[in-house]
Amino acid sequence: MQVTVKILRYNPEKDEKQHYESYQVEADPTDRVLDLLEKIKGYQDGTLAFRRSCAHGICGSCAMRINGRNRLACKTLVQDLNTTKITVEPLLGLRVIKDLVVDMEIFFEHYRAVKPYFVNDEPPPEKERLQSPEERERFDDTTKCILCGACTTSCPSFWANRNYLGPAAIVAAHRFIFDSRDRAAAERLKILSDHFGVYHCHTIYNCTDACPRGIQVTKAIGEVKKAIMTGSLD
Repeated sequence: MQVTVKILRYNPEKDEKQHYESYQVEADPTDRVLDLLEKIKGYQDGTLAFRRSCAHGICGSCAMRINGRNRLACKTLVQDLNTTKITVEPLLGLRVIKDLVVDMEIFFEHYRAVKPYFVNDEPPPEKERLQSPEERERFDDTTKCILCGACTTSCPSFWANRNYLGPAAIVAAHRFIFDSRDRAAAERLKILSDHFGVYHCHTIYNCTDACPRGIQVTKAIGEVKKAIMTGSLD
């Protein structure tokens, strides 16, 4: 089948603003959008810039807007789009470096701000720190995040003000706040209670819809809000 791929391009060395360029590509229904981008870069326009790494939905590198929705290019099949016209754009809310490549620094700055690592200064036990299946289940969903940025860059609150920590950072905090072995929940909750923390979320659910891993992002944000209000992790 013949597919038209319309890409929002921008080269800071020669372009004053972003513009669309279209390419005709031979594709199979089971081809991924990432395959089409590789064909364009390899055989039609070597100047096209985009990120990719594992190509298996694990690294999150190829997150971009495909037909108006945040998706991973490596997981989006041509047949799933139900059209032969595909529009590809960079993620919204972040500075475009070139073409589909955006500057992720503020995203990772917010991620680092919530202490996304295990904190426990108690003397280590003789064996491992035990945890029941129920305790593990409490935060299992938010361990699935691959830091692709699809949730944060689909959020109107983040578009309006990039000081907002964003869904991905809150998901990272949730993973450790509700871990029974961690001891920094109070510190994280204090960070998230700030004006640009969880209360900047207006429960729009864009983040949940955008997550390629199926994480219930809005639910996790709600649980963090509840923990701040009640002072309890139950």
